[in-house]
Amino acid sequence: MRGPGEHGEALLHFSGRGTVARRLFCLPFAGGGPAAFRLWPRSLPDDIDVMAVRLPGRSPSSRQPLLDSADAIVEALLPAIEANADLPYALFGHSMGALLAFELAVALEGAGGRGPERLFVSGRRAPDEPHVERLTHVLPDAAFLDELDKSYAGVPPAVRNEPDLLALLLPALRADVRVFETYSPLTDRQVICPVHVYGGIEDRHPRPSELAGWQRVAERDISLQTFPGDHFYLNDAREALTADIALRWTDVASRMAPP
Repeated sequence: MRGPGEHGEALLHFSGRGTVARRLFCLPFAGGGPAAFRLWPRSLPDDIDVMAVRLPGRSPSSRQPLLDSADAIVEALLPAIEANADLPYALFGHSMGALLAFELAVALEGAGGRGPERLFVSGRRAPDEPHVERLTHVLPDAAFLDELDKSYAGVPPAVRNEPDLLALLLPALRADVRVFETYSPLTDRQVICPVHVYGGIEDRHPRPSELAGWQRVAERDISLQTFPGDHFYLNDAREALTADIALRWTDVASRMAPP
C-alpha cells in the first residue's frame, strides 16, 4: 500500500497483482475510509489498480480541514483523480460515496480530459432526490448515534463503548452525515459514461425499489443488481460485487487482448 505521489493524503493505493491497465477509484460510506477497500484487489482482475479515497480531514494526522459539504470535497478531490487519470479508470462509491462519485464523474466528464469509463454506485438513491428525513448531524452525540443505529446499524457497540475511540471518530462521522443530509446536486447534467447501480436486498435506506431512480441522471440505460444483505451488504458480498464490476467493465481488457 502506498500513497500516489503528491496526492498521497487523498488516495491510498492498494496494489493489483498484475500489469496495471486501469484504475478503480473507490469512495467510502459515511464513517468509512480507505480500509473498506483493502481486500478488493484480491477479487478483481489482476490489471485493475484500486485507489481508495480518503476524504479531506478524516485522518487524525491530516493537514487538511475537515470538509463537510459535497462541493468542497469534490473540489478538493478532483486534482488527485486527474493526476492519476493517465490510465482508463472508473469510479465506485457506496452510500455517501455514491453521491460524491456521481459529482466527480460529471465534473471529470466536463473538464476536457480523460473521463471515467464507468460509474459504479451502491447503497444510495438517485442524487436528484432530496434528503427529506430528520436532520441527525445537528443532534447531541447520544441521539445522533441512536439515529444512525436505527437507520443503518452502522455504529458497532465496541465503538460506542469506548469513549476515547468514539471521541476520535465522532467529528468525522458527523461531518460525513452532514455531507449527505445537506447535499443537493451541483449540476443538472447527466452522466455520460455507463452507470451501474448496486444495493442490498434487505436495505431500508434506500430500498431496492428506489435504486432505479439513477436512470434519471444517466444518459445511457443503467444496469441494476442487488445482493443479499442490508445497507452494508458489500462486506459479505464483496466477491460477488467485485465480480459484477469486472463483468461490467470489460472493454479495456478486451482492447488489450491479442488479436
